[in-house]
Amino acid sequence: MTKRPLTFDSEALRTFVTGIELGSFVLAAERLGRSTSAISAQLKKLEHQAGTALVQKAGRHLVLTEKGELMLGYARRLLSLNDEAYALLMASEVGGEVRLGLQEDFGEALLPAILGQFSRSHPNVQISASVTRNEPLLSAIRQNELDLALSWQGNDTTPFSQSLGKLPLSWIAAEGFDLTPYLTQDLPLPLLVFEPFCIMRTAATAALDRAGIPWRIAFTSRSLSGIWAAALAGLGVTLRTEMGMPSTLKVIRSPLLPRVGDIGVTLHRAENRLPEAAHSLYETISDYFPQQIQVLAKA
Repeated sequence: MTKRPLTFDSEALRTFVTGIELGSFVLAAERLGRSTSAISAQLKKLEHQAGTALVQKAGRHLVLTEKGELMLGYARRLLSLNDEAYALLMASEVGGEVRLGLQEDFGEALLPAILGQFSRSHPNVQISASVTRNEPLLSAIRQNELDLALSWQGNDTTPFSQSLGKLPLSWIAAEGFDLTPYLTQDLPLPLLVFEPFCIMRTAATAALDRAGIPWRIAFTSRSLSGIWAAALAGLGVTLRTEMGMPSTLKVIRSPLLPRVGDIGVTLHRAENRLPEAAHSLYETISDYFPQQIQVLAKA
């Protein structure tokens, strides 16, 4: 008689994946609305079903074992199918059009995740997305040309906005970029920046001025892809968050460069009371984005 394959518990899989992605099973308990003891029990249950340890202690942290790394990939795929089936079965009858604006850094990183999830659960809603910089996004919100806009938090704002959290700003350059000549020989640090006016350009130059580090604008661009290309070419250093950062670039962790702090993320809406379709997308972004901030902040 053929032995029937074991069926992994979906809640245990979700606990495992959430804990690993957040870098903490305490945070997983908060996210999933469970006690830490319940989370621990779910992890033990999954390890019992798998017949092996999936995580192990490394100092004060838990890290994946070899089998845990293997399980993580399958767990994500299983949960993705589960969530896709649920979304299709529970698909909303809400219809209409939503006009969404995104700051460039969020486009590549979040469009597939947010809009994919939303489209599956709201198949009758048409979304038109615009990816651009902060100033035109806020202008479009004020003129009711967009329903929603996701932007960096600056001095300028709109009447109906919500803070979604903060991300650390980092100095970013190509893998082989050598800072030493600039920080030890008083050579001006080459900066890769957007054209004025740009929140991160202002933050970078102000931080270097406070630290007494000379700088020069080595490259300006109207697009984020241009900044990333210039960094990859080794033309200099840029200041941004790690959201959407190409894997071919690196965060420079040098004590000689000043810490710049964090930058907030804000979700704007054109009206206090949105149409049903726009309100549904507003809730989806409000729920999803803070989770991604927690993941990136711990990366």
